[in-house]
Amino acid sequence: MPRSLAGDLTDPEMAQPYMKKDDDDEDVEYSPFFGIEKGAVLQEARAFHDPQLDARRCSQVITKLLYLLNQGETFTKVEATEVFFAVTKLFQSKDAGLRRLVYLMIKELSPSSDEVIIVTSSLMKDMNSKTDLYRANAIRVLCRIIDGTLLTQIERYLKQAIVDKNPVVASAALVSGIHLLQVNPEIVKRWSNEVQETVQSRAALVQFHGLALLHQIRQNDRLAVSKMVSGLTKGSVRSPLAQCLLIRYTSQVIRESSMNTQTGDRPFFDYLESCLRHKSEMVILEAARKIAEMDVTSRELAPAITVLQLFLSSSKPVLRFAAVRTLNKVAMTRPLAVTNCNVDLESLMSDQNRSIATLAITTLLKTGNESSVDRLMKQITNFISDIADEFKIVVVEAIRSLCLKFPLKYRSMMNFLSNSLREEGGFEYKKAIVDSIVTLISEIPDAKEIGLLYLCEFIEDCEFTYLSSQILHLLGNEGPRTSDPSRYIRYIYNRVILENATVRASAVSTLAKFGALVDALKPQIFVLLRRCLFDTDDEVRDRATLYLQTLGGEVAVGNTEKDVKEFLFGSFDVPLANLEASLKTYEPSEDPFDISLVSREVKSQPLQEKKAPGKKPPAGAPAPAPVPAVDAYQKMLSSIPEFSGFGRLFKSSKPVELTEAETEYAVNVVKHIYESHVVLQYNCTNTIPEQLLENVTVYVDATEAEEFSEVCLKPLRSLPYDSPGQIFVAFEKPEHVPATGKFSNALKFIVKEVDTCTGEVDEDGVEDEYQIEDLEIVSADYMLRVAVSNFRNAWENMDPESERVDEYGLGVRESLAEAVSAVVSILGMQPCEGTEVVPKNARSHTCLLSGVFIGDVKVLVRLSFGLSGPKEVAMKLAVRSDDPEVSDKIHEIVASG
Repeated sequence: MPRSLAGDLTDPEMAQPYMKKDDDDEDVEYSPFFGIEKGAVLQEARAFHDPQLDARRCSQVITKLLYLLNQGETFTKVEATEVFFAVTKLFQSKDAGLRRLVYLMIKELSPSSDEVIIVTSSLMKDMNSKTDLYRANAIRVLCRIIDGTLLTQIERYLKQAIVDKNPVVASAALVSGIHLLQVNPEIVKRWSNEVQETVQSRAALVQFHGLALLHQIRQNDRLAVSKMVSGLTKGSVRSPLAQCLLIRYTSQVIRESSMNTQTGDRPFFDYLESCLRHKSEMVILEAARKIAEMDVTSRELAPAITVLQLFLSSSKPVLRFAAVRTLNKVAMTRPLAVTNCNVDLESLMSDQNRSIATLAITTLLKTGNESSVDRLMKQITNFISDIADEFKIVVVEAIRSLCLKFPLKYRSMMNFLSNSLREEGGFEYKKAIVDSIVTLISEIPDAKEIGLLYLCEFIEDCEFTYLSSQILHLLGNEGPRTSDPSRYIRYIYNRVILENATVRASAVSTLAKFGALVDALKPQIFVLLRRCLFDTDDEVRDRATLYLQTLGGEVAVGNTEKDVKEFLFGSFDVPLANLEASLKTYEPSEDPFDISLVSREVKSQPLQEKKAPGKKPPAGAPAPAPVPAVDAYQKMLSSIPEFSGFGRLFKSSKPVELTEAETEYAVNVVKHIYESHVVLQYNCTNTIPEQLLENVTVYVDATEAEEFSEVCLKPLRSLPYDSPGQIFVAFEKPEHVPATGKFSNALKFIVKEVDTCTGEVDEDGVEDEYQIEDLEIVSADYMLRVAVSNFRNAWENMDPESERVDEYGLGVRESLAEAVSAVVSILGMQPCEGTEVVPKNARSHTCLLSGVFIGDVKVLVRLSFGLSGPKEVAMKLAVRSDDPEVSDKIHEIVASG
């Protein structure tokens, strides 16, 4: 077809000079497109105007123009128009090859709507030609360049083409329908009856394209798709390509039906199993792949694994690759199901195709047992140097997973990773190895010292600043806690002497950590830090000065040595963006900058009032500022005399909508949490131009919030059209207690009519009331989402006596991910280290959370989830905090949630 012809004509390799495989260096041949220029080709295009057309010459010129277009050459509007009109004259020629090139040229030029008219009549004439090749190509071109108006004129011809006896014409019409569905869906959907007929066609491509178009027409109607699949799975589809599509649609219906029915019934699963016995290899592979992706039992999965195992010994590389790739995906979640294939997979480790060999070895690493680890590591060593970095990364990640599975085999695997660090490789490959070693150090205590030494050897010759800094940071955290911390000092100080300024600064910080945590090394560390005072870089000198004075006791940062260590090396729980914004807005005065007032919210929102869509912000309303929300709200609330005595604002929530969009009055509320008070800020917007609201108040019914008592109400005197205003209601609550409750809200006001032409307001008003949504204050409102940079260190540094552990049954859940999300939402804490993401098909998961509870109490949580039955989720909750009572409260929150 034209597209494939274009691909052949515009192969980039044709533009490259090539040499004969011949000893004569002077005998060089060039591509026919070598050195062509746009200007010269446009001159040659004048041949299209000759009275006696030379078809061969015109074909060569169009080929050159197509080559230029596909190489990214741009034509000006004038040049494109001239070429287009010149090409339309070639419809006079009867040469079939030239006509196909003309079709391609028109499609590539994409003429504008006023130019399309020129060529439409010629294309419509070809569309009704007796030559089937002309008809098919004309349909493709017409559907590419016409708009909706012209499409209605040729719709009748397209319907006829869809059911044409010639498969080339029918296929062209169906493919054009697939493209037109994106821009003119209403017209294409009227062709359903004709498209339905093509699904029964004997021509393979017509059936394939017909099924694809029919599914796209019905894809938003789940019942229609289910009926279509139900009818077609009874054996009317003969085309292997169409069968592959049907398998995909069937698996989609199975997945949706199992989600919507509690029984998990799969009415079409027998069809997928029958496809495993199909005579076409592509159908078998597609069926096996879809069954492997589904949540099926081991018994249902076994036939798919069996056919994939047979393909592993195929003589065709593509079949071996497809089979081993599918098995590799299965091994990620169900390694036991693939163990029967291990013998066949081992034979593929020496496959000539390195992609197949890599997938085979990574699959074996996921399915192998402890006794086979050493043998696998030897085989990997033999071929790892021959594959590309992207495949090496896959192997490294598989080795990391295997080591975590069999921790007693850490020596052989750490040795392999260490040797890989010495090999040639790019940044991503080396980073994958370093990350793997770091993970193994954190998860396998016995591997810590050998892993740190391997990393020390690596940074002696590391060309990547990022990796050097990462390793030095790890050394500072883990090195002082090893049996012999002094062995690492040499490697660290070498970085101060030999590396760039960034790495030198990291090395200085690492040395200081050793000095703070290992008293025996402190004198030697002082000597090394004093040498750093003469460094050429100011950051290095400043760090050395700070650490020397702090460790030496010359700068007082606390009452105890623990305070010094916390100051220097504790986790920095203030987001840098919030700190930067607060420093920019700090006004120099006698009062020093207080970092404790900086918001610790990870994702703070700027202060802004929600109003009707498309409205401009009102004059006088607080404008969005590039400062954390708590800072801006604190400044605003402290300026109101009634709230100035409430103390420091602990947290402000995001705006909670209390009305639906496009209602007469838009209202949302922000919850401001203090130690012993809660202030509700109602942001109101009048969206009716003919009304003025006066004496606007919010009546709050707190009968379902027994621990709250209303102490203050600040109404709004006037609420003109499109001018948001704020109403404040303050409540008192027990100090440091996470009181919860539900509040009913009603907006009360006096309505006065406004003449929109003159702006005059009626003197008489009418009292009115507008019911708005209820508001809840929940436990999560008393928790700040505060991240920690190193969860493990922060956990170990907290008092173990404050730890509280208990187990909970969470009942039936759709997935582990849903259970994790629900618990995180109840607690309102910040997930750490990406642990909120649950791997697909995982049966267990650990999530790490951190936060600050009201009263500035740091809280860390470990959540361990597991499936205890069919969709039954069990959870183990471990909490540590600065106050054991808070740990108990976290358990109470989860138990009541």
